[in-house]
Amino acid sequence: MKLYEYMAKEILQSNGIPVLMGAVFTGVEGVADFLEKTGPVAIKSQVLSGGRGKAGGIKFATEPQDAISKVRDLLATEIKGCKVEMVLIEEKVSIEREIYLAITIDGAKRQPVLLASIAGGMDIEQVPEEQVIKRFIDITIGLQPYATRQITRQMGLKGREAQQIADIMLKLYQVFRKYDAELVEINPLVVTATQVLAADAKMTLDDEAAFRYLPEVPWVEEKTAVEKKAGDLGISYVELDGDIGVMANGAGITMATLDLLKNFGASARNFMDAGGGSSLQATAAALEILLSTKPKALLINIFGGITRCDEVARAFVQVKNTFDLKIPVVIRLIGTNEDLGTAILQEQGIESFKNIEEAVTNVISLMNGGGADVHNYQ
Repeated sequence: MKLYEYMAKEILQSNGIPVLMGAVFTGVEGVADFLEKTGPVAIKSQVLSGGRGKAGGIKFATEPQDAISKVRDLLATEIKGCKVEMVLIEEKVSIEREIYLAITIDGAKRQPVLLASIAGGMDIEQVPEEQVIKRFIDITIGLQPYATRQITRQMGLKGREAQQIADIMLKLYQVFRKYDAELVEINPLVVTATQVLAADAKMTLDDEAAFRYLPEVPWVEEKTAVEKKAGDLGISYVELDGDIGVMANGAGITMATLDLLKNFGASARNFMDAGGGSSLQATAAALEILLSTKPKALLINIFGGITRCDEVARAFVQVKNTFDLKIPVVIRLIGTNEDLGTAILQEQGIESFKNIEEAVTNVISLMNGGGADVHNYQ
């Protein structure tokens, strides 16, 4: 479960990590009064997607009326498909240095790892690996003070700054363990003339440990409206930001399909595992969900085991006859009743593929306006 920035900061502050003075607003009431206390501010949209700064989700203001106008504008926008329903307004401080700190789980080593860099800030993803310090943490002894001192020396920090950041590292690990976190990140941790403060924060908690941190931490619903609808139908579905709608039957084959699209220079609009053994009605409902996201093309990849290829073919024909499809559709069928499924599609003038790479290259070509020996709904 991802937390909003303001929620992550409340947890950090309650555990001794200093944060910027701020307040959450769902409207403009009280904004002017807040600026009377703070002066210049940063107005930050509270959404769960990353990259909000580059997407226009953070604005600055020095006067109350300017802040009110910008709060109103942000609350009327969407950031990467997420509606902005609240903003965090924080004091603006003079920054001398930006540090990156995070603790997460290393899946390969199966243990926590602390990441630290003096090159913190908006483009941390572009920082060369050699500029990021990694310190694996033995969970049986935890993060010890000597380790944080070693890290600050590696970062070239000295004096008061080094002491404060070493202390924050220790408290960050305590938060990581206390809340069963998968990620706790401060980016940037800003150094001012007098103190070190968390200027931004991210936290992702383990859903399976919710019984330990609820109700202290409110449950945050991350699913979009489409994801909720798919979940109600028992379909594993995640919205992505690509162009090609994908339906497959099984998590492994779905992930492989997404990887193949990426390998051939395209990207998926979604992850959809329609499951094994889905009925005609369930398959048709899954296809309708895909079309509702308005992809530029549709790729159906079915390896029939308990899922029957003829049921998938009938479901597609049903959807085709219901909707006026205006996008290219490519279908790969192989497995149980594949001959019958192929025959059903051929009756509608639709060719199905057996080779997945051929299906992937065809759907990309069609989406880009190229030709292919496959039925194209144009």
